Amino acid sequence: MDYKTLLVHLDLNSDNAGLLNVTAELAERFGARVVGIAAAQPIQPLVDEGFVMPDISTYDHAEIKRELSACRQQFEAALKGRARETAWRSAITFGSLAAYIADEARCADLIITPPDLGVALLDNSRRVDIGDLAFRAGRPVLIVPRGTKSLPLQQVFLAWKDGREARRAAADGLPLLKAAGHATILEVTSEDQAPAAEAHVRDVAAWLGQHGVRATPMAVGTKRLEAGYLHAELLDRKCDLLVAGAYGHNRLGEWIFGGVTQDVLLDPNFCVLLSH
Repeated sequence: MDYKTLLVHLDLNSDNAGLLNVTAELAERFGARVVGIAAAQPIQPLVDEGFVMPDISTYDHAEIKRELSACRQQFEAALKGRARETAWRSAITFGSLAAYIADEARCADLIITPPDLGVALLDNSRRVDIGDLAFRAGRPVLIVPRGTKSLPLQQVFLAWKDGREARRAAADGLPLLKAAGHATILEVTSEDQAPAAEAHVRDVAAWLGQHGVRATPMAVGTKRLEAGYLHAELLDRKCDLLVAGAYGHNRLGEWIFGGVTQDVLLDPNFCVLLSH
C-alpha cells in the first residue's frame, strides 16, 4: 500500500512553509494527490439586551475568509508541480474543527498537520485538537513540528506496546517504513517484562522484513519511567520519525499515546505518525 491521497491541514495566520514542504516531499515520493484544508470558528455574536451587535461578527467572517484565502495561496504555491493533483477545502464552522477535518479525511490515506497550538487564554477559534483528530479520523495522522523543513527518514522508530493500537500504527505507517527501508522497533518496559518484550519486537522485525524493511528489534527493561526513557532515547538518536499507536484510557476519559506522554507526541521534537 502507498499513500495515494494526502490531506494537509494548514494553520490560519501561521507560517506553514515547512509543513507544506514535507507534504510536497511525500507527494513526490508516493506520486500522491494532495488536498489542502483549513478551518476556523467564528466568534459568537454579542448580544446586548436582546439586540445582536452584527459589526463584530461581520468583521470576523471577513477576517476568517481572508486568512483562509491566504492559506489556500500558500498551499497552491508550495504544491505547484510537486503533486499529482491538488484540491482545496475550507470552512467556517461553529462545530469542532477536529471533527470537520476528520470528516473530510474520508478522501485521504494520511493526514498531515502541525502540532496542537494549545489552549489560548481568550481565543480558541483557530485551534485544532490534534489528539481528538487522531481518534476521530480513522486515518493515520503525521504531526510535523514547527520549524521542521524536511523529513529525511534516516532515523525511524516504531514505538511498540503489544496490542491492537501498535499493530494498527505499524500497518498504517508501512508506506513510510518501506520508504525509509529500515527502522528500529523499540519497546520500553519494566525489567521483569523485558524477556516478553524481546519476543514481541523480534516478531515485529520479522514481519517488517517480509515487507522489505530492515528492522532492528530493541527491548529495554528499565526502572525509570518508560515515557521518559523512550523520549530521551529518541532525542539521543536524533529521531526523524516515530510511528506510534494512540491508546484509549477509559477511566476519566483520558488518552495516552503509545505509552508516551501527550506533550511528547502532540507537540513533538520530531515527526510523529500517530494511529488509533
